[in-house]
Amino acid sequence: MVEQVINLDAIFGSLSDPTRRDILSRVRNSDMSIGSIAQYYNYSFAGIAKHLDVLEHAGLINKTRKGKEQIVSIDATALEAAVKYLDDYKQLWEQRLDSLDTFLQTANKEVR
Repeated sequence: MVEQVINLDAIFGSLSDPTRRDILSRVRNSDMSIGSIAQYYNYSFAGIAKHLDVLEHAGLINKTRKGKEQIVSIDATALEAAVKYLDDYKQLWEQRLDSLDTFLQTANKEVR
């Protein structure tokens, strides 16, 4: 089995652009050709292709050839890695907030 290298910098960098996030939301529901994606934007075909290259480099999409068209599909593996990364920090902060809450409740009881 080939292990995919997850590059969080590339993932979060690619997600920082609203056009790329919008492209991901469009291909989330169904695979689309590059031409059909391009029709939604006021960019040249080459401009959309560059956005797609960034998303592909980050591992967020896959492009496959179907006849003369390239079909774009979402790849959830990289998104799952980003969610796991963020979830680890969420758990850390929830633990810290729970500890702070416990401390404040104890301090409040001592003041009374």
